[in-house]
Amino acid sequence: MQILEQEPLRAHTTFRIGGAAKYYAIPTTAEEIKEAISFAKERELPFLTIGRGSNILFADEGYPGVVIEIGKGMEEITIQKDGKVRAQAGVSLSSLASAVARESLTGLEFAGGIPGTLGGAVTMNAGAYGGEIKDGIVSAMVLDQEGNLRTLSKDELELSYRSSVIQKENYIVVEAEFQLEQGDKEEILAHMKELNAQRREKQPLEYPSAGSTFKRPEGYFAGKLIQDAGLRGYRVGDAQVSEKHCGFVVNRGAATAEDVKQLIQDVQTKVMDTFGVRLETEVKIIEY
Repeated sequence: MQILEQEPLRAHTTFRIGGAAKYYAIPTTAEEIKEAISFAKERELPFLTIGRGSNILFADEGYPGVVIEIGKGMEEITIQKDGKVRAQAGVSLSSLASAVARESLTGLEFAGGIPGTLGGAVTMNAGAYGGEIKDGIVSAMVLDQEGNLRTLSKDELELSYRSSVIQKENYIVVEAEFQLEQGDKEEILAHMKELNAQRREKQPLEYPSAGSTFKRPEGYFAGKLIQDAGLRGYRVGDAQVSEKHCGFVVNRGAATAEDVKQLIQDVQTKVMDTFGVRLETEVKIIEY
């Protein structure tokens, strides 16, 4: 297993923000994930897992422990004729969605443009355009905090809006199984193409970001609240409320974590003062 020292986290996050991790481990098996956790515990260091760093903000000071990247080497996909699909946690959602589409399986079209990995998607029950991970998932294999491998059923995963038992118990996703339906291959691919075109049109993909910054408040849309509060294009340093989609905070080039955190706080305060609605962050903010 590769373990790097003082690895710049900005190189491993879609925000392109963050100082260095004391250690950066890249396991390729469940056993190596256990070894990475043991490595951290032996040194009495904190640890956390990431995939492609698409929903996370690291501090400018970096991370004083072990960051464990579950990605390369844990990307295997197995597709059976009955529509059962098993995939490892490090596979990108776009790769998984494309792979099942090529086999005429429907149910993951929504995931084709989400930039994260399957592990992160199961952890937060990722969703878009009316679809969610929980719609097709059957079970997930996870590592608990004691290093035991456990298989959790769909019910045991407690999947809800951007939440799961995995978050609550700090489990680590190793792989997941889905049951998908047969569909028309050309229709599936056309639907994915249409959704990706919508993303390019409506989302600020030209700038680094961590995806949607805020959770959707019940009865509202975060982006519309922010826009109606007059915050389109609002900046703190190089962090900016996207002019294209106000639900995104983007890095215009040299944004720091402190810039982003201050901007988020300003947005939350303004929206609360204007509409009485509290915006919760969807982006996971890691303090030093």
